[in-house]
Amino acid sequence: MAQTNSGRRTGNLFYAFAPWIIFDVIAAPSTWEFAALAGLVASVVLNLPDLRRGSFKVLEVAGIAFFAVLSLLALFLDRQDLLWLERYAQVLSSSVIAVVALGSLAFVPFTEQYARETTPREVWGSPAFRHANRVLTLLWGGVFVATALLGLLAVHTSSGADWFNWVIPVALLVLAVRFTERYPDRVRERSRSMSAGP
Repeated sequence: MAQTNSGRRTGNLFYAFAPWIIFDVIAAPSTWEFAALAGLVASVVLNLPDLRRGSFKVLEVAGIAFFAVLSLLALFLDRQDLLWLERYAQVLSSSVIAVVALGSLAFVPFTEQYARETTPREVWGSPAFRHANRVLTLLWGGVFVATALLGLLAVHTSSGADWFNWVIPVALLVLAVRFTERYPDRVRERSRSMSAGP
């Protein structure tokens, strides 16, 4: 994730996370069905250019599938059968992102799919590029594991729900964005200085 300005780098990731953020903002015990539909529409609209080009990214495909399943459940299942989903909708969405992000480390780190769009092809195979994206993918996966656990705490505690649902997760996201903006450039500079020698 190097050779590019930080605005484009984080901008690509923002579009990837936007449907999930929309879902988390709207989702509540009485509104998660609308949140799922909004997430599905956002996933399709934001990813339509990629889908038309045949460029499928794991986080985008997971988002479309996740929100489509939730929307179908809302349509066909009785509300009584979905009480668990009403309660754990935000925890579930964060868990899915965490699994997708960390699972992508076994194949192509999900951040690498976005980094390739703004990075010259000759850089893709470099150790610095691969290392930077493994670190960033691990970071984002960890952030969403933490967000899921915080959401679980919010469900099971009588106080501090706003801190667990919003304040701490937003702070973690801001820190992750800052790190994503700066880390690849640091890795690239370190790689350059090492190749230049003493």
